[in-house]
Amino acid sequence: MPVLIRAGALSHYLEVCQQFGIDPVPLLAEVGLNKARLRYAEHRLCGEAAVRLLENTAAASGCQALGLSMAAARQFSDLGAVSLLLCHQRSLRDVLQVMLRYRHLMNASVAIDLDEQGSRVIIRQDVLTRSAMPNRQANELAMGVLFRLCVTLLGRHWRPYSVHFTHSAPANLQLHRRLFTCELVFGSHFNGIVCPDGNLELGAGRADPAMARNAQRYLVPLQQDGGPSLVEAVSKAIREWLPEGRASIEHIAQQQGMNVRTLQRRLGDQGQVFSALIGEARRELALRYLGNANYPLQRIAELLGFSAPTSFTRWFIGQFGIPPAAWRKKNGKLLAALP
Repeated sequence: MPVLIRAGALSHYLEVCQQFGIDPVPLLAEVGLNKARLRYAEHRLCGEAAVRLLENTAAASGCQALGLSMAAARQFSDLGAVSLLLCHQRSLRDVLQVMLRYRHLMNASVAIDLDEQGSRVIIRQDVLTRSAMPNRQANELAMGVLFRLCVTLLGRHWRPYSVHFTHSAPANLQLHRRLFTCELVFGSHFNGIVCPDGNLELGAGRADPAMARNAQRYLVPLQQDGGPSLVEAVSKAIREWLPEGRASIEHIAQQQGMNVRTLQRRLGDQGQVFSALIGEARRELALRYLGNANYPLQRIAELLGFSAPTSFTRWFIGQFGIPPAAWRKKNGKLLAALP
């Protein structure tokens, strides 16, 4: 099942195309979209179509910073109805938790996770696709939006150490340096922002608990009408927690507010079992990680929950009929050559 996102996730795409003298019509048509679908922010679009659209447009325009240009034009209100709740949170930690809870109302293809390491924190962010594909533009768009959100909410108190990207550096870093105002690390093993742990507890000083409750009540019918099915919710949770080694059925059941037996029964009612969802997530993530030359095979094995690279290799051969190193040699160069 495709991951659906708000058309608002592509806010300012048409304006950026105009800025670079690009006709968006054939590019939209190539991925099954059109202008009318983009003009209403709450329309639902295929997430992978949006990722391909950004990559194709960047190639057509010759601009490696196309996604970041869109992020630079974004307004707080472009986040949709959830923006009403975000601006009344007491701390950055609360903001990130709201973004995680209401992700399907914003951009279900973007996963956010906190990795707290003593005095520093990594706010990891990844664009999830169901198959390996270039996603430089989508990653930079998502990272730019998150960084600007932190600047808007925390102002001068927001002092990150660095921003990391798994892709290589573009030829021109002018926009990156202007937008991020901290160290830039390309070719990293993760996408995310590194900041002091104290930043998580910072707030903008204008949080209003009453307004937050009002905004939350407003979101309730949207949750009910547009929320993901249990299978979708569990699948997304598995993809988020598998790299952290916490994608057990016990942990996922707790995240969904039920016990293990209830989760198993409700998945069964929808024709699914937890182990099959784990296998599907591993297959998709394995190809995505192998498409990134910065991930060594040992690290990929760890991210997918295997105790040793040999276990990962045996599993991969069973799934794809070829060792992971051979798959990377055959497909990795092709992915790396794409814009």
